[in-house]
Amino acid sequence: MLNGEQHFPLSFLLDNECERGRRFLPCIHVETSAPYIRIVIQPVIDTYLFRLKHASYMRTGVLGWLLFNGFLVCAFVFALLSAWILPAYSHSFTPYLKWQDALVALCWCITFISLGGCVLVARFLLALHIGYRQGILTLVGSTTLSVRDLSPENLVNIFRIACTTLACLIVAFIGLVPTMLIGWTLHLPHPGLVILGTAAAIVLSIVGLAITLAATSICVIGCIGCISFCRAIGSLQTYQLVGQTTLTIDDFELIIISPDKPESMISLNLFESDDQRHLLHLCKRWIDTQEIWNPSLGEEIEIALEKTKKLLTSPS
Repeated sequence: MLNGEQHFPLSFLLDNECERGRRFLPCIHVETSAPYIRIVIQPVIDTYLFRLKHASYMRTGVLGWLLFNGFLVCAFVFALLSAWILPAYSHSFTPYLKWQDALVALCWCITFISLGGCVLVARFLLALHIGYRQGILTLVGSTTLSVRDLSPENLVNIFRIACTTLACLIVAFIGLVPTMLIGWTLHLPHPGLVILGTAAAIVLSIVGLAITLAATSICVIGCIGCISFCRAIGSLQTYQLVGQTTLTIDDFELIIISPDKPESMISLNLFESDDQRHLLHLCKRWIDTQEIWNPSLGEEIEIALEKTKKLLTSPS
């Protein structure tokens, strides 16, 4: 080596790629003269890259595609149902709400929710693929940590969002029921019953419309919030391990909390066993710095290390 320059056989460089969770140094290619290649190694801060293990990638991918297909089938079924109902009744104007109109609107809303679920799942699957290729956790020195939250819990959150929105739509639909009853009370046999029934239906309709407006507002706000959720899901978050950033290990999950960043939770089960231990030892190496914000981190690391030993020695 002379002035930071080294000469390596080309076969040596091709056969010695960076391993998962191992330190690597970037190199600058200067020129080639077969069978040798000259590179200048630049002194940089230690960088550690951790990748998603293949089994976790396949399992999460399968769950994601199942959920995607479920949303797609749901959207297709309710779109067909609305297309079947539309020509089955008269569309003339009436002073009350027809139950067929409400049912068609509900089918359209469910179709919209299902397609939104497809978009969220597709966004997560794309982030999953990128994370599998480029890594989900990068530690630069003892100051910078970049992570992607690619745990299957994201799919559960997407399903919960869809279910919550659907529940709000059903409440909104129930609030419209008194308005639909006006069409039935107008056809009662006795004039007195028509007056009493219609008056009661109008009073209930006012209350029902208030409930419908409230539930609809929640749905609209939730849909707007899903835009930012779609951008954040599986995206790369970079944290500076200074200031008030806190690292916690709870239930074999690494939790990163920073005042100016969204919280990230990385399950250590997503890594290979060697990478789990390597990451925990790296956290332990810089424990003196981390104790400023989380004095119990050292104990949490020891508990996690013991769990990795048990998993390694278990029959499965």
